[in-house]
Amino acid sequence: MQEQILPAEGKLGILLPGLGAVASTMIAGVIATRKGLSKPIGSLTQTGHIELEEGSKDNYSLIKDYVPLAALEDVVFGGWDIYEDNIYQAATHARVLDQRLLDSIRPELEVIKPMRAVFDRDYVRNLDGKFIKNSATKWDAAQELIKDIETFKKANNVSRVVIVWTGSTEKYLEQSAVHETIAAFEAGLKSNDVNIAPSMVYAYAAVSQGIPFINGAPNLTTDIPAIVQLARKTKTAIGGKDFKTGQTLMKTIVAPGLAARSLGVSGWYSTNILGNRDGLVLDDEQNFKTKEVSKLGVLEDILRPDLHPDLYGDLYHKIRINYYPPHGDNKESWDNIDIFGWLNYPMQIKINFLCRDSILAAPIVLDLALFADLAQRAGMYGVQDWLSFYLKSPQTQNGEQAENDVFKQLNTLKQVLRTIKQQDTQELPALDLTKETEPAI
Repeated sequence: MQEQILPAEGKLGILLPGLGAVASTMIAGVIATRKGLSKPIGSLTQTGHIELEEGSKDNYSLIKDYVPLAALEDVVFGGWDIYEDNIYQAATHARVLDQRLLDSIRPELEVIKPMRAVFDRDYVRNLDGKFIKNSATKWDAAQELIKDIETFKKANNVSRVVIVWTGSTEKYLEQSAVHETIAAFEAGLKSNDVNIAPSMVYAYAAVSQGIPFINGAPNLTTDIPAIVQLARKTKTAIGGKDFKTGQTLMKTIVAPGLAARSLGVSGWYSTNILGNRDGLVLDDEQNFKTKEVSKLGVLEDILRPDLHPDLYGDLYHKIRINYYPPHGDNKESWDNIDIFGWLNYPMQIKINFLCRDSILAAPIVLDLALFADLAQRAGMYGVQDWLSFYLKSPQTQNGEQAENDVFKQLNTLKQVLRTIKQQDTQELPALDLTKETEPAI
């Protein structure tokens, strides 16, 4: 961390690859909040409080008043999409928000138009948008993205930019040789290596320019050595992956409680239905596998069967996601949890969560963008695992064990904010919150 936090002066550009339901819901919500038409419920940065140190006049402070976050009035939005719809059209098609609300802010939404996206249908077979770049190589695509960012900054008089991936889940990829070093990755961009997905092209374009990048999907995007090395080299904040919204949010709330009471779990069956673009993408087996891997690791990380074999050693965990168009963005999830207690006597818990996927995700996107900008101004480069509170499969530093207990994650986040506050007021010497060593590049 730097000796002093740079102030949040000027405008902050939030660029979003994928301007579908989640992105349009977030953007519309921020504009509605700025106009006094609604409130940013669910956003920790806007409505959350943090406990102050003992001896303070007040016990709590709003987080947005506690640390130097960018104000909503200073945020400018943009992004890329495979469809040419402006944000008003995208939000209308998504059918998440009330049309009367959208109509009341229509002029502000219509001026936000997408740039052509980097897209390859081989990674998302169930989508077929045509508003895409026709780059000769992935290297050329990255350079075009860099030019897009510069054009956006100049057009909107923006001083800082953060990018949050709100695009679709890509097909399952495993780490390979092209991901190992910056040099190998750049060579792969130039040779159109099949193991470099479009999301990685965005990540490279951002991080190479010192622009924070947060991955909101379960894709193998920032958690590869090449991007981590590049983030250290350019002193850029990165993080991911997969927004923690519906069913997994419930798991990270319920599972810690069961573990706290030393109650055993023999089975956890999860299924859900949704009909938005995300559901359509996940209807493909290759894309579902990416999501499944992200969701499956949560319980094991929380319950730690390696430490508690009698309680969780035989846990059977099953996940299903089904595309159901009539529900649109209204996701419905069912969980059957078989637990056991004293003398192995069995019990059951049933959870039926009727949630709105984009309503839960929108404040996460906003918070991650504002916190990533704060981290960058504080000199906290590399993997920002203190933001795991918002993510299903948190990327960690140096391969450390992920923490998925939502309450422990929140405590960690607040402790980092306290450190930033103390540093900003020069109450502490400079601390290294990156906890990372410089790699051989």
